[in-house]
Amino acid sequence: MFERFTEDARKVVVAADGHAGGLRHGWIGTEHLLLALLDDHERRAARVLADRGVTGPWVRGEVERIVGRGEPGLDADALATLGIDLDAVRERVERTFGPGALARRPSRRPCSDGGRRPFTPRAKKALELSLREAVAAGDNFIAAEHLLLGLVRDADGVAGRILAERGVTRAAVVAALHRDAAA
Repeated sequence: MFERFTEDARKVVVAADGHAGGLRHGWIGTEHLLLALLDDHERRAARVLADRGVTGPWVRGEVERIVGRGEPGLDADALATLGIDLDAVRERVERTFGPGALARRPSRRPCSDGGRRPFTPRAKKALELSLREAVAAGDNFIAAEHLLLGLVRDADGVAGRILAERGVTRAAVVAALHRDAAA
């Protein structure tokens, strides 16, 4: 699916990972995608949202209120002074529950192994919905506007709830995008 993303939409996904890291989250959620959409004030999606009072600083505050900030990584040396061997704990968990058991669910900790942050199921759903929006519009690409529409359609995600708080609906976004295109 990512091969259909425009360069701008790809930048949004990359920036979402940066926002997740900045908040010390070990996952990329809809909230991070929304923050990334707002990074470029010239982006149509950002202009449409700004007209509704949805700005980067406001969304970041809402994300911190709803989700919180992640905690700094566990310090293996500090735990060792308490008699806890972090590697032994990880090994035992993986032996019991399988390799990668600690990485399966999103956590509030950053990726300690330097790997990529996983997308939450809601973020994956929003990306799939953005593809549906592109197809419905007759586009053979996924642009940042499609990403916004996908986030709005997933009303149960963090981004969807934040947008709903400001009265941002799919119909309102579609209308605003049409007005913006005509201007």
